[in-house]
Amino acid sequence: MNNDPAQHLPILQSGRWFRQLPPAFADALVGMGQVRHLQAGEVLFLRQSPPCGLYAVISGSVRISGHDGAPEAARETLLVLLGPPAWFGEIAVFDNAARTHDAHAHEATTVLQVPHRELQAWLDQHPQHWRDLGLLMADKMRLAFVSLEEQTALTSAQRLARRLLLMARGYGLGANEQATRRVLAITQEELAHMLGLTRQTTNQLLHDLRERQIVRVSRGEIEILDLDALQAIGHS
Repeated sequence: MNNDPAQHLPILQSGRWFRQLPPAFADALVGMGQVRHLQAGEVLFLRQSPPCGLYAVISGSVRISGHDGAPEAARETLLVLLGPPAWFGEIAVFDNAARTHDAHAHEATTVLQVPHRELQAWLDQHPQHWRDLGLLMADKMRLAFVSLEEQTALTSAQRLARRLLLMARGYGLGANEQATRRVLAITQEELAHMLGLTRQTTNQLLHDLRERQIVRVSRGEIEILDLDALQAIGHS
């Protein structure tokens, strides 16, 4: 296992946010960073836990989730799956408050963790770089507003197609916005939870895409076969 953060620079630099950082801030993040290797299902942090730093996904994926229902019968609601080179956890860096959601390794995963206290101390000494961190949060807010609009304005088929496209494009966080990941490590049930649809509806929509040879569905994976056709559905 490679525990030298500098050896993971090619992955980090494939992300739009990190690639555009001033060198001083980028170097500081790598210098403060600690490489962590996680097993599938391992906890990074839980809702209401104290701030523990800023994270970047180096390999694998991280599941960000919440809960619905009464506390004694709460059920996990999957919000997003983050793969390389996504950064997350910045909200608690700004407000120094408890975590708003749970974060688990979705599969065997490697992350870079920039510890909270060290990062706060460095930013206090270099306050001009708070804006750079703010740009990361602004990207997330844009995606959140788009998602809210889609919930009310689009059909289920359009929402599913757009979410698959968004995941394939790394939620727009990559430096090359045209690059796509065709094989997505997600189950039909997880996709249903992410979209707020029933499993039956999601299965029906995926069956239609499979029949049209737009996607291939297998155990724990969805492969995009025809990106253009999927995009046409999402924007029809």
